[in-house]
Amino acid sequence: MIPLSVTWDDIGGLVDAHERFLAGARVDSDVRGAVLDSWKRCRSVGLDPDRLLVPYAPDLALDEGFLRAAEPVLQRLTGSLSEVGMTIALCDGQGRMVQRLGGDRLLRGRLDEVRFAPGFDASEQVVGTNGVGTALAERGPVYVVGREHFADCLQPFACAGAPVRNPLSGHIEAVLDLTCLRDDGDPLMLRLVREAARDIEARLLDQATERERALLAAYRRAGRDAGGWPRQPAPVTGGAEGGGLGRIDLAVLREKAEELIAAPHRTLDEVMLSGGRSAMLLRRQVRGAAGETGVVIEARILGGRPDSVPGPLDLLPGSRPGPLPTTGSTPTPTLTPTPTPTPAPAPAPAPAPAPAPTLTPTATLTPAPTPATAIRTGTPARTSATTPSIPTPAPATDDRLLLLGDPGVGRLALLARRRLELLHEAGVRIGTTLDVARTAEELAEVAVPRFADFTAVDLPDPVLHGEEPGPLGADTPLRRVAVGSVREEPDLYGVGDQVGYVPSTPQSRSLESGRAVLEPVLAEAGGWLAQDPARLARVLTAGIHSLITVPLRARGTTLGVVSFYRSGQPVPFEEDDLSLAQELAGRAAICIDNARRYTREHNTALALQRSLLPKGRPEQSAVEVAYRYLPAQAGVGGDWFDVIPLSGARVALVVGDVVGHGLHAAATMGRLRTAVHNFCSLDLPPDELLTHLDDLVARLDRGEGWAVDSDQADSGIVGATCLYAVYDPVSRRCTLTRAGHPLPAVVAPDGSVEFVDLPSGPPLGLGGMPFETVELELAEGSQLVLYTDGLIEDRHQDIDTGLARLRSVLARADRPPEETCEAVLDAMLPARPSDDVALLVARTRALDPGRVAQWELPSDPAVVSRSRAAVTEQLAAWGLTDLSFTVELVASELVTNAIRHATGPVRLRLLRDRALICEVSDGSNTSPRLRRARTEDEGGRGLFLVAQLAERWGTRYTPDGKIIWTELPLPGRLTIP
Repeated sequence: MIPLSVTWDDIGGLVDAHERFLAGARVDSDVRGAVLDSWKRCRSVGLDPDRLLVPYAPDLALDEGFLRAAEPVLQRLTGSLSEVGMTIALCDGQGRMVQRLGGDRLLRGRLDEVRFAPGFDASEQVVGTNGVGTALAERGPVYVVGREHFADCLQPFACAGAPVRNPLSGHIEAVLDLTCLRDDGDPLMLRLVREAARDIEARLLDQATERERALLAAYRRAGRDAGGWPRQPAPVTGGAEGGGLGRIDLAVLREKAEELIAAPHRTLDEVMLSGGRSAMLLRRQVRGAAGETGVVIEARILGGRPDSVPGPLDLLPGSRPGPLPTTGSTPTPTLTPTPTPTPAPAPAPAPAPAPAPTLTPTATLTPAPTPATAIRTGTPARTSATTPSIPTPAPATDDRLLLLGDPGVGRLALLARRRLELLHEAGVRIGTTLDVARTAEELAEVAVPRFADFTAVDLPDPVLHGEEPGPLGADTPLRRVAVGSVREEPDLYGVGDQVGYVPSTPQSRSLESGRAVLEPVLAEAGGWLAQDPARLARVLTAGIHSLITVPLRARGTTLGVVSFYRSGQPVPFEEDDLSLAQELAGRAAICIDNARRYTREHNTALALQRSLLPKGRPEQSAVEVAYRYLPAQAGVGGDWFDVIPLSGARVALVVGDVVGHGLHAAATMGRLRTAVHNFCSLDLPPDELLTHLDDLVARLDRGEGWAVDSDQADSGIVGATCLYAVYDPVSRRCTLTRAGHPLPAVVAPDGSVEFVDLPSGPPLGLGGMPFETVELELAEGSQLVLYTDGLIEDRHQDIDTGLARLRSVLARADRPPEETCEAVLDAMLPARPSDDVALLVARTRALDPGRVAQWELPSDPAVVSRSRAAVTEQLAAWGLTDLSFTVELVASELVTNAIRHATGPVRLRLLRDRALICEVSDGSNTSPRLRRARTEDEGGRGLFLVAQLAERWGTRYTPDGKIIWTELPLPGRLTIP
């Protein structure tokens, strides 16, 4: 136990920042990112900064080959730092110190006091932030000085550390650290330690090259084996000359050979090639003079022409042929180098009469050579062609040297290729939709079983709804969105479960730090077991043994966490698996964030559109209506529908479609729907209404509409379509007109279906052509079906096919509108339509003749009194005597004005509907104007009185004149059945 009570000067406010961090305050602006991440990791494992328990392990050692590579570098570095108070520490891959070199007596004594000495553990989870443990955790070089150390006892020092990787496997073999007193610290220490680590890695690569040369020489000396296969076979060749193998065949052979090298229990493999040929691959062990062991793969090519002679080897680009191998003192062939982003240092030539072989490096997830060495030699002399008179011999065989390599390196290269293939598949399969949950499922499907046996994706609920998730931590509940597994695991949380991770779990630690966390042995992971000891003990019993958890981060935001578990796979997760897990999670996070943003925009547009669509059925007696609206899979569109009550108990039925999708289409739809309502209030005829609407769309296209930014015009609209129909229940006449919209359907009471032969005007916004109308007389109980083109037309069927299907669905008598809507959608649409669909079904009603009273009046003032008497008598017959005085006054004023100011004939009509409607028509096109009479005026108050007594009033024009109408509420506003 190391207590320390010494207080040092506060440099850059770090002492205060450290205290505030321990108190739970945010210090992001005061502490470097890498250091702050380390502090968070130290806090998550419960490290106490003023009291450390440092374990000791005697007799620590590194691999002999590694020490041979590191010794010259360490000697050179020690010599260069001999005049500087600085010590060099070499630690193993777990952060335990193996060697400590250099440094003066004072520095060594201070380091001994804090247990920074050989045999002691310097990992981050034991002593906190430092140049050894933090370099391991960050998997890269770090520089830590003074109060940046998490532990108080390390505050007097400055240190720089860098991991040293095996260039073949990419594993961190050791950590190199430079440490001095804080006042002697210099950021240049980071450069020194990084260059030294690279020098050690280069020497490790040289050692591997020498080993490969020795193995190749041993193979050449082996001669012919007892089985008859030559130990000096011809090289595998490519190219077209002489029937050589093509590039595809060579690639297949190389892949199978590498797999065979990596398989310790397999010795043979058969590969099918093009042209009816095949290859038998043989795996042999080879041992060098100094005891080096490796594996050689030989290929026997079966089939093909007996005179086929291999051409130059073309396994890898940029190779040059060498001499033909023969027995005796032939030159040793060279190993073929493959270009990589970071070429390996050239090895020293071997003591042989031929050029020395070189190691073949390839680009993998971590820099590593190929698992074997490709051999290339020249082409032997071509044999003479076979003449037709000579009998055809048995199928020829070509025995060829294919690859030479190390089984361990072969396994690593094979894993690297599979990881690259998995990443490629992830790029293709993850993010195929813009659905958050489906994208999470795709991540789980890609990871299982090729990377993990179980995969769980946890997201907060706001992400599922398209919202910003906010900061995620131990107190943030997550929702399990997707699970992938090789078998059912009942003890893991299931899809839909809410998960709250305790702070010690790897999931919470990864969310806190923003980095992946590896738990190679879950049975020893106390923080993971603390989540639910009973449940997770059963998970361990089921065979799950290792875990990688990665935060899903995209564009600076943490969206959730993904957990990869292994059980059935014998190899637990390794350090190298972290990079693959992070790459998978990173790609998926971008796709999830794209889906989240799309969901947010879609929900916003959908909310806007639904706010602009009708909220319910308006009160009217002309038709019984039902409607449906389905947004498109691709996004919210501009389809709309409306049922608008008009004067005289009539009703307007409207269906329209704005081209495009998204917020702009929804907003434009709202504008057009509002405009239709305004034009309806003027009682315009259908063709005139569409003309006004066409002009409005044209002005929006020209950018004359209202915009949020006064300097920015509206986005142009390609156009819109619209169908407008007016139905009169008194005459049962329906007037229709359309602007580029699909034909409406009329279903007669007997079930017969007809599409109205309605002339198609141009879509709205094009202008230049008049709109034509058609007037129909509909039997009571007929259904008028209006819809948008998404119902009958998509990329899988044309409009004629859609109309035929619609006709067959509608051909049924006595079906209410609600059932008609359901039947049409079930038969016509997939689960997720590609375009918006609006459907409006209206079954017509007829107003009972007993509720209509009409009188023809001559243009004579004397008829005014008779009209009042007729109105009183009719109201008494309807039981509405309470309205007699009001209706008499309204009818008297309207008839008087018609006789005085208009031309005949004059007609008075009363309609008893949901309100009492009083209409007076005449032959004049002049509309009365409401004005307020002055005190001295003798007239001008009649229309004002009518407006005060009526609930609504207005004027509508007819081909023969106009109609002045009023609506007066019925007593109690009883609903007319």
